[in-house]
Parts: sequence; structure tokens; C-alpha cells
Amino acid sequence: MEKGTLVEFRLNGERRLAVAERPEGKKHWIVLDERGQSHTLHPRQITYEVGGGYKPSDIPQFLKETQSILDPSSLEVAWELLVEEGETVDPAELALLLFSDQSPVFCYTAHSLLSEDRLYFKQKGERYEPRSKVQVAELKHQMEMEFQRQLEWEGFLSRIAQALTGQAVEWQSSDRPRLEALERFATLGEDATHRAPALETLLHLKRPETPEAAFQLLVDLGLWSPHENLFLRRSQIPVQFPPKVLEVVHQRLLSPPPDLDSDRLDLTHLKVYTIDDESTREIDDGLSLEYLPDGTQQLWIHIADPSRWLEPGDELDLEARRRSTTLYLPTGMVPMFPAELATGPMSLVQGKVCCALSFGVVLDSTGAIQDYRIHPSLIKATYRLTYDDVDEMLELGVTAESELETIAQWAKRRQEWRQSQGAISIHMPESSIKVSDDEIIIQVLNDSPARQLVAEMMILAGEVAARYGQTHNLPLPFRYQPQPELPPEEELLLLPAGPVRACAIRRCMPRSEIGITPARHASLGLDTYTQVTSPIRRYSDLLAHFQIKAHLRGEPLPFSVEEMKELTMSISTTVQEATLVERQTNKYWGLEFLRRNADEIWQALMLRWLREHENLGLILLEDLGIELPMRFSRPISPGDRLEIKVLHANPRQEFIQFQEMVYQEPQAATN
Repeated sequence: MEKGTLVEFRLNGERRLAVAERPEGKKHWIVLDERGQSHTLHPRQITYEVGGGYKPSDIPQFLKETQSILDPSSLEVAWELLVEEGETVDPAELALLLFSDQSPVFCYTAHSLLSEDRLYFKQKGERYEPRSKVQVAELKHQMEMEFQRQLEWEGFLSRIAQALTGQAVEWQSSDRPRLEALERFATLGEDATHRAPALETLLHLKRPETPEAAFQLLVDLGLWSPHENLFLRRSQIPVQFPPKVLEVVHQRLLSPPPDLDSDRLDLTHLKVYTIDDESTREIDDGLSLEYLPDGTQQLWIHIADPSRWLEPGDELDLEARRRSTTLYLPTGMVPMFPAELATGPMSLVQGKVCCALSFGVVLDSTGAIQDYRIHPSLIKATYRLTYDDVDEMLELGVTAESELETIAQWAKRRQEWRQSQGAISIHMPESSIKVSDDEIIIQVLNDSPARQLVAEMMILAGEVAARYGQTHNLPLPFRYQPQPELPPEEELLLLPAGPVRACAIRRCMPRSEIGITPARHASLGLDTYTQVTSPIRRYSDLLAHFQIKAHLRGEPLPFSVEEMKELTMSISTTVQEATLVERQTNKYWGLEFLRRNADEIWQALMLRWLREHENLGLILLEDLGIELPMRFSRPISPGDRLEIKVLHANPRQEFIQFQEMVYQEPQAATN
């Protein structure tokens, strides 16, 4: 290379021109760019030699001339001419092909086209080989896809900016994967898959690349509530019904399937009471009292018959099986069946003739079952009552509804009989937490006569169904509970009566289980038991209905022993997950209520020690029916009462800290 040679080199990836000034050492050259700035180059750093006789001041004009003839589309023309023969080309040959001129400006222009090209040619040494038509087509497709992705990314960022200013946004289908990535990251954190789009979004917005920041962004965008239920999102519980299931519901409502129990027992002449909370919409049980010709009183427990609307194995059944239970959350429920069916034709709606599975029971004078019958039936609910309604009617002794008073008397006798059989009653305050329009309402559910009445009748139906299954050797989802090892009576009597003693007993109670073999249920005091009274919202109850109804019709059972084993196992797992989500969600809203009412002073009862060596105990907030841990700063014992207020609460982290209110005695004045 000689002085005055115009060369190209790259500086920080950018193509630059300079003129050779003088050698430096054995191999290097000092070159000057258009601004007169010097650069020391090794021959390997030189990417193209234009030619000699140039000065640094010539560079701007040279570049201007090359820009005037630089047309990237001309490269496609050259490629089409060369690809058929597979001929390679160098910049000088391309200049001749494109411009019919091999002067330095045209050769450098050809070099620029080839060196910047990523589509038509690939470099091999100092020459360039045309790519095949297939390769070019694939590269074009990739470039178009990348261009489209860039457009979508820019559009997404534009809509993000729009939403963050509070404007209404119409999200595009292309935004969904990025938003879902944010949702996964906010929900699952480091365990989330495909986190890259979420991290890219947070990075671009200069927000921390953390799950908390993703959560806050979704809130800021108006896509999530500040109280988004992450427990539900982390679970496998489906929230929406698939379109296919909703389509089947629509078809069933328009054209009900044939009733397999065409000879239902007509009980529409009976007065039927349905008793539920005011907010309940799935009415799945009703009660009647019938006087038989000999004067005997027969109790009827009517249970909604959702199996009238579906068959084992159809879309509705499989969807209910997948869900296994209705989920009851403070913010609303996630039903097992679509609401159009569950609250409509499946329910025992007041004033309408409804299909039911009715359990007729005659009790003896002690409250034990003397005789029973089970029938698919037709009933007509007479009264839709709340627990409060029934409590008031029982208290006032409404003579017009003497049947209700009689049912209550049988329920009490029934409870006494179960206690004589070893039933273990645990009466702990329970709370009902409801959230509506961001207002949290907590109500303590007292163990009222109406609730006891309904509970006893439902337990009675469960015992009858289990007896029927046991007598006829039917594989049903029987519920059982091992006998607990309770503390000695003298030890229990040392504890204060009420919640403290009940809490000590509760700790000893083993979890009830589900299996296809009848076994004793210890806390209910029953030798055999199954749940049948909530088939609209518990799949195990629906399974029992399928089996019992098929046997009553004299047909083969829908589910074999092995199938029932598998189903009960899968149901148990799903129900446990749903129960955990319910518990976690209730705790969240309970803590949020306390956080919002941090200035309130609460009456608390010390229930038991959690870790006595750490002064950590379990307290009951008596006005709310909520149990929470508390660390004490003074000697205290189970049964002690104290006044507390919230010092700090973080519902999202499931953390709360209480402060005990200590009142100092006023000191006597001294002279």
C-alpha cells in the first residue's frame, strides 16, 4: 500500500474511509480520515482498498458520489442474473454488471452493496456467492417476520403508554403473549416459563425486573385489580367455561334431554322449605314433613337432581369432574356448573316443579333411623327462607308453619342421638367474608338453631345414602374419619369452656377422608356416611347420585369399583387445592380488612400456643371470628382476653403484627 491510498476500515462496527499517510513499524499504517484524525491500522483491519491518489479532503465528495448511485434494489437484479449459473462475483465485476463502469466510485459502491447485503449474497474470501432461491425466500420470510414483530412491539409500547395515562386501550391479539408473560411472571415469579417478554417490557419501561413490578404494571394498566387473586391464578382451577361446554348448556336449555327417571314420585303436594344464606343462588336442598296414614311423621330431605341434565362422560359431566367443586371466595364464586343451569333448572326454585332425589326417613323416639326410602321425585319448593327467617320463626313459634317446628324438634333429637353414638361437636366461631365494590363485610356465623336444623337433616340424608350403598354393595364416595386421640377429660376440663377447649379438641381431629368402602365417621358418630346433599357444587355428591339412581332404576352402575377409586383420588386432590385457595383468599381479605381498620381496637381471646418458647400464640378476634398468630410481650395463658390493635399488616405477604393495648392506672395525687 502506498501513501494516498483510499481504504475502508470499521470503527465500532461502522464503515469508515481514510487515506494512507505513512507506514508505522513493519506492518501498520497511519491513516487520516476526512476530519484529519489519524488511525493506526493493521492490514487485517482494512476491509477494502479503493485506489491511490486521494487526500483526506476528497473523502466527503467521494462518499457523496457513491451515495448518489447506491441503490440496494439493483442488487436483486444482479442476483437474478447470477443465481441461475451459481457464479461468484467480486466488487469490480459487480460494478461492471450493474453500472458498466469499474472506476473507483462504482467499484466501492458495488463493495458497499455486497458488504451490507444479508439477503442475496454470502461472502467467500474476497468473492461473493449468490444464495439459492430457497435460501433467499426463507431469509425474506424471516425479515418480514422480524419487521412485523418490530411493528407489533412498537404498537404494544404505544398502547402501554396510552394505558398508563389512563386512556382507554383496545389491546390487539398480538399483545396477548406479552401481557400473558407479564401475568405469568407476576403470578409465579422465578418459576414462570417464557419470562423473556415480561423482562423486556419491564426493562424498556425502566421498571425493576421483579414479579412485584410486573404485578404493579398490570395494575397500572388497568388489567388487574390491586387485590388480584394470585392464589387462584397459581392454582389449576379453571375460571372460565370452555365455549363447547357453554354451547352444550345452550342446547340443553333449548332441548332438555330425555329424563331417565320417567316414573318420578310426585311429591308436589308436600310443603317444601328451602333454607340458605340470602346470597345463595344454587338451591340444592329442601325439607318437608309428611304425616303417614298411621300418624307416623316422615321427614323428607329433597336434594336437587342435576343428573337430570347430564349423563356420565358427556361434556358437562367431564367439566364438572375437572372442577370437582364450586369455589366460594369473598369476591364471588367459581361454579362447578355454568350459572344458567346451576341457578336455573338444576336448582330447587321456589314456585316451580323441580326434579329431585328425595330421601324419606322415619326416625324412632331416640333419633335413630327406623325406616327410609329413596326416590327420584318431582317437588315444588313452597318457601325460600334464609337462616335468619327460620331462626325468627322458631323463636316466635309461628303456628302456621308447625311443620318447621316439628322438623327442628327431630333435628335436635337426631343431634342428641349422634352424641350418644360418640359424635364430637366442635363449636368454633366462623366468619363469612364478602367483598363488594371494594367494601369488605365480615359477619360471624353463629351456630344458630336454623343452621343446626339444616346441618342435621343433611347429615341424615348422608347416612341414609351410605346405608343404601352399603346394603346393596355399591361403590360410592364414602366419607370416613379415624377415631381421634383426645386429651384426657380432666386435662380438657382445665381449659376454659368455649373456643379454647374446642380449639384443643380440634387439634386432635384427623382429617376426614374419602374412599369406596364404608367406614366409621368419628366426629359425626356414624358407622357409615357419604355426602349427597350438594350435587350442584360437589362432584363427589353427584357421583353418589349417578350410582344410586342407576341402581334404583335396575340399570348397570355408571362407574365400576376401579373407576370409582380413580375418581375419588383425583377429586380429593382437586378439592384440597380448592380448599387451600379458599383459605388463602379469606385470610388475604381478613388481613386487608384489618389493615384498613388499623385504628380499631379489637377484643381477642388467646386460644393456644403455637411456639411457646418464642411467645407465639394463636388468638381469636371475637368480633370477626378470625384466628391469627400473635407474638406476646408478657406472660399469658390460653383463655386470657386482651385488647389489641394492628401495628402493621401486609396481606400480600400474609403478615400481620399486633400491639396489645396497655392502660396505666392513674396515679393518686400527692400533696
